Amino acid sequence: MKKASKQLMALSVVAAITFSSLSIDAYASSNKVTSVLPQAGITYALGNNQVSLSNLQQSASEEASDAESKEESSVESASSTAEKDIEASSAVTNETPSASTITDNILKDIQNATGAVISNKEGNEGEESEEVSEEESFKSLVIAKVNDYVNVRDLPSEEDGEIIGKLYDKSVGYFIEEENGWYKIKSGSVEGYVKAEYCVTGEDAVELAKEVGTRIATVTTTTLKVRSGPGLDQEVLGLVPIEDELVVEEELDGWVKVSIEEGDGYVSLDYVTLSTEFVEAESKAEEEARLAKEKAAREAANAAAKTGTSKSSGSSSYNAASSYTTATSSIGSAVAQFAQQFVGNPYVYGGTSLTNGADCSGFVMSVYANFGVSLPHSSGADRSVGSAVDGLANAQPGDIICYSGHVAIYIGNGQIVHASTAKTGIKISSADYRTVLAVRRIF
Repeated sequence: MKKASKQLMALSVVAAITFSSLSIDAYASSNKVTSVLPQAGITYALGNNQVSLSNLQQSASEEASDAESKEESSVESASSTAEKDIEASSAVTNETPSASTITDNILKDIQNATGAVISNKEGNEGEESEEVSEEESFKSLVIAKVNDYVNVRDLPSEEDGEIIGKLYDKSVGYFIEEENGWYKIKSGSVEGYVKAEYCVTGEDAVELAKEVGTRIATVTTTTLKVRSGPGLDQEVLGLVPIEDELVVEEELDGWVKVSIEEGDGYVSLDYVTLSTEFVEAESKAEEEARLAKEKAAREAANAAAKTGTSKSSGSSSYNAASSYTTATSSIGSAVAQFAQQFVGNPYVYGGTSLTNGADCSGFVMSVYANFGVSLPHSSGADRSVGSAVDGLANAQPGDIICYSGHVAIYIGNGQIVHASTAKTGIKISSADYRTVLAVRRIF
């Protein structure tokens, strides 16, 4: 019995020492409270069917005292009571958790034993540390600051170094080392040297990284509700499908402010994942493969468009795509003219009908389907189709204009046609009415 007493006392000491290193708030689910243990660095209450460590300590002390006074019968009685209490409680076990696992498991143990709702304050500190570490990581970036691009070479020399890739303006690589005025970087599949005078790194890269990087929230639920404020009781402004990508305007506690066609709104962090996008270097082989693929895609699209396609609907009031393709006009212009027929038709979330209703990507997808081109039903995915165009200033009719959570077709003269919102339907707008994320060319 003395051995059992010592085990109980040891258990109490281990628990008190271990708990004192944690910073935890917990609240009992039971309405009846029998014991409170603030001295362990924890604020929580036990339910009425649980045994507190202080009670076990008291039983053990009484048992030890009785043993010293030779009162064996009292010792047996106290020990028996303590053993029964231990067996009745799920909060105490015969094994002491190791120091390496106690931090991860003790919260679950307490919650299971007491029904408590536990909040680990160290979790918030971890989130703050994660934000700080991301900013610290920006110091390791090498960011091109040029008019067009800087060559990436296999050796730190303009004479002896062979060009193996290009790091375009505002594109990013990761610093490896510096050698005689050159930075060795790793960017995408390219690893080589760039002239230091054309790039920034270290402290100078931190603020520039925030400017050139795009903070993206990727939707992880089937249909995301964008609300007018950071709360579930706020009005729903719009709906966004799964895997769509939204530009983050501001990060709040549990919410992020994003931009959608209906305006700026808020989404819960429970339904999106956040990331920072940077443009990376392109290897010489990748550039050659991309250009060849884009050329083949344009030729195939042109051939499909010139063969003529069916009408977009059974209504005779709309012209077929083939009627806009002529020997003197580009296929892109034909796309723009064809798309404008449907101005005034309704916007329908998830829809793909040019007459009965489509959403933004459904509209673009269905317009291009009439020219033999298959596109994804996703505004985020549209940012990767076709070939890249260097900004809105270089856009041509038929180009796809990508925004945060939205997509449109350029029709020339600084204008777009797009399925805007349920209130406005398909309409024509100024192309620069919102920040343009990408311009993509199919034809």
